[in-house]
Amino acid sequence: MSFEAKRCGVQFSPPSIVLIYQHKETKDVRKRIIPVRNFSKYSDYSMAAEGLKNHPRHRDYLEDVSQSQLEKLHIILRDHMQGLSLEHSLASFRLDPDEDLNQLDDDKLARKKGKMDELFEKNRKNKDDPDFVYDLEMDFTKTTQEKCSWDEESDDGF
Repeated sequence: MSFEAKRCGVQFSPPSIVLIYQHKETKDVRKRIIPVRNFSKYSDYSMAAEGLKNHPRHRDYLEDVSQSQLEKLHIILRDHMQGLSLEHSLASFRLDPDEDLNQLDDDKLARKKGKMDELFEKNRKNKDDPDFVYDLEMDFTKTTQEKCSWDEESDDGF
């Protein structure tokens, strides 16, 4: 049987992955609720996602869903079990250019780095791309720096 995943989400009570899929032959759209068993706030989300993706009962349905998407859903479930809000969990996946990554713990830093790697691969140009240009040079506008008072005062011939 072949299925095409349309949407994927989480359900908090009971902890479950919700999958909206379409049967490729009959074109029927259905919803499948996959319970997440033996998962606690201390569980490893990557192992749980891998186990769910390789489970014989759910393997055909989750074929189109990426491993990283399942990991994100498990992280959201784990955060909810730890008492964090949905907004806080989703904010940990967003990239903020002004955020100091040195202040993050290892788990949140791994999330941010994963998102950066994903964004890099999406924007990366390969030699086989039709709009690839070898040795592309770009001129970036330079911002003017503000003058400090000590710069003007120390003009003693240096």
